[in-house]
Amino acid sequence: MPPADVPLLSARAVSKIYRMGEIQVPALREVDLDIQTGEILAILGPSGSGKSTLLNMIGGMDRPTSGQILFGSQDLTHASDGQLTLFRRHQIGFVFQFFNLVPTLTALENVQVAVDLARQPLEAGEALRIVGLEDRAGHFPSQLSGGQQQRVAIARALATNPNLLLCDEPTGNLDSVTGAQIMELLERLNRERGKTVVVITH
Repeated sequence: MPPADVPLLSARAVSKIYRMGEIQVPALREVDLDIQTGEILAILGPSGSGKSTLLNMIGGMDRPTSGQILFGSQDLTHASDGQLTLFRRHQIGFVFQFFNLVPTLTALENVQVAVDLARQPLEAGEALRIVGLEDRAGHFPSQLSGGQQQRVAIARALATNPNLLLCDEPTGNLDSVTGAQIMELLERLNRERGKTVVVITH
């Protein structure tokens, strides 16, 4: 964790250009961003505005064409693939629009997959308890509602005990009432457990 006076993550003049043959498609232009430890931050914009591209670079899944991304003092821009893998595994929890649960594993087993990769994880059952699904631990994804599946996905992200939760359209596949419940859960994780949360949405 960086010192209190240093942003948890900062982006400076970050641009991303996708090349398709001789055609260049700019996805981001000169983005500056600071994410402070313990805050909850929403990144808003219409479809195609580069929100997911920015989130992928913040999370170490993609690299900027130009600019710099720092996690504390760690320069992610010039990190090796191995260093980025460890960064994602130990520092970042990802929550996606599509829940990405393994259909042949129970809710508890889906969370346990993340626990087995982490350095200082929560217990899988504890992660499910935090999101209010301890009574569904033995259920398969097909036996859960969309909101429950997203809670399992949040528990899986939380189980690695990450410093930063990155949520890409986490309510995009849910009705408005269930979506509001998921946003309330993320806000509670920020307020009660001190998790830094970034949510992108249109």
